[in-house]
Amino acid sequence: MADTAGHKNRGELRIHESLDELATDLADYIAELSEMSVKERGFFAVALSGGSLISLIRKLCEAPYNRTVDWAKWHIFWADERVVAKNHEDSNYKLAKDGILSKVPVVPSHVYSINDSLSAEEAASEYEFILRQLVKTRTVSVSETSDCPKFDLILLGMGPDGHVASLFPHHSALDEKDSWVTFITDSPKPPPERITFTLPVINSASNVAVVTTGASKADALHLAIDDMAGAIPVPARMVHPTNGKLVWFLDKSAASKLDGSQPDE
Repeated sequence: MADTAGHKNRGELRIHESLDELATDLADYIAELSEMSVKERGFFAVALSGGSLISLIRKLCEAPYNRTVDWAKWHIFWADERVVAKNHEDSNYKLAKDGILSKVPVVPSHVYSINDSLSAEEAASEYEFILRQLVKTRTVSVSETSDCPKFDLILLGMGPDGHVASLFPHHSALDEKDSWVTFITDSPKPPPERITFTLPVINSASNVAVVTTGASKADALHLAIDDMAGAIPVPARMVHPTNGKLVWFLDKSAASKLDGSQPDE
């Protein structure tokens, strides 16, 4: 079983003994949110990231989820994407398609990948335009406090430097307040050109899940979650849904340096 605890207003922590246990809990969580959203709104608008996150949500392709999830009602977006061809090994779209989307009955027109023939700036602008159209039709909800889209769920990973989506430490993209989707051409990790949701969009979601595993993430997770006087906040610490819920799905290794991460007896 997972250790579950609230943590100093930084969201709910779910700490797991094994990756398989984490993957099962994550699949249960996603399936439950999907069911609730479809009942309430008729759609489930979810944004994915890349990396190890995709391998951890592959359990959704297995029984019972592959039979019980209403895949036809899913609308799938990317919280960030590398500006490469869709068949490129660095493409988050390719990773998700090969790992999940090709194995479940999603509606192809409900999968919103970037236009890979455009520049990073053009691709970000077009992606935001598409998103604005879907907010107008309420396929994606709208925030009660701003004009931002309100995704039912945004799934994020976190890098060893504390980055989420393609929002990297000390990068000017962290300060973007007006755009929903921005672009970078100088990513510290290759490939250099990417698009990414901005913090206002991430923090407008109904639910945000940050999935973090491995000892290499322990220091960054400590900075993201624990009270650190005088520390420069890593991007993951800036994830704080305004009117939504934040859940951290962690393994023991990633959580090993957290202060008081165990629930009270």
